[in-house]
Amino acid sequence: MSKPVRTAANGGSPITAAANRHCPRCQGAAARTWLAEREADLLPVGYFHVVFTLPAEVAVIAFHNKALVYDLLFKAASETMLTIAADPKHLGARIGITAVLHTWGSAMTHHPHVHMIVPGGGIAPDGSRWVSSRPAFLLPVRVLGKLFRRLFLTRLVALHDAGRLAFFGSAAHLADHRAFLRHLKPVRSKRWAVYAKPPFAGPQAVLAYLSRYTHRVAISNRRLIAFDEKGVTFRYKDYRRDGVERQRAMTLTADEFIRRFLLHVLPRGFHRIRHYGLLAGTARKASLALARELLNVAPPPEDDAPEGPADVRPPCPCCGGRMVVIERFERWCQPRAPPASRAPNRENAP
Repeated sequence: MSKPVRTAANGGSPITAAANRHCPRCQGAAARTWLAEREADLLPVGYFHVVFTLPAEVAVIAFHNKALVYDLLFKAASETMLTIAADPKHLGARIGITAVLHTWGSAMTHHPHVHMIVPGGGIAPDGSRWVSSRPAFLLPVRVLGKLFRRLFLTRLVALHDAGRLAFFGSAAHLADHRAFLRHLKPVRSKRWAVYAKPPFAGPQAVLAYLSRYTHRVAISNRRLIAFDEKGVTFRYKDYRRDGVERQRAMTLTADEFIRRFLLHVLPRGFHRIRHYGLLAGTARKASLALARELLNVAPPPEDDAPEGPADVRPPCPCCGGRMVVIERFERWCQPRAPPASRAPNRENAP
């Protein structure tokens, strides 16, 4: 069994905490690694940003059944995009999707939605050509919203009928089938929010966007303003206001701040970044190679540089730099104190 290692990165103090995907500092290194791997997947086409959002009535159900409903959100949204894109009346092509789950609003309230990055085009069904979308239009959002609503609600009711959904507290009455259907009745005729932004300005803009969204957590350190006896003060966006008035500050008691943050801790093992269509794991390499061939684009150059000795030092979970081993100690032992030269002088102490 290997010994525990006490380490420090960049000359700093020893780090003992393990990386956590819900920590805003720990995600920095993970984001850089992930983006480096995705850069080779980018195609020389416009990329669109599409957002699928669950209505408030469904978000209540998701709050009590995170793993099931978040997974259903991914599946219904991706199937909606793939189905409408394959329809000859619209794009008529197989597209690729990178989807990222966010569960929060700017004030850390529960607001489940999926962000998607989609290339502006796809491969024709027979694989003979690349079908490009219009320069500023990918797919009709109203059509997407209707299919998304139908797919999601049909499968959500099926989950309830199978007894797989659980409810607690003020939502306990939704365990009853009739009460559950009454709760969903208003959203069956409501327009579900599907939003599509214009394409990004080139592949580098796509990477810049992904770096902000893929490994984001409910709140970043830069939004924190103060922590005192009044509570935690942080910046947020009020989307009901425009201009400079949109940027606001909010103060929450410490326990309410922690409660809101913990709303967005995902179930263990849940994947919040997923790929579909041309970018799905099993077919990604072959699909991207065909897409580049159809677009008459050279494949990304392979790194032919001779490999140096492997750097086995672990990365720092905070900054991503390589950690330097400063001491090794047995698992049953305590780390030793600092050297005598750094210890305070007891004789001169007051």
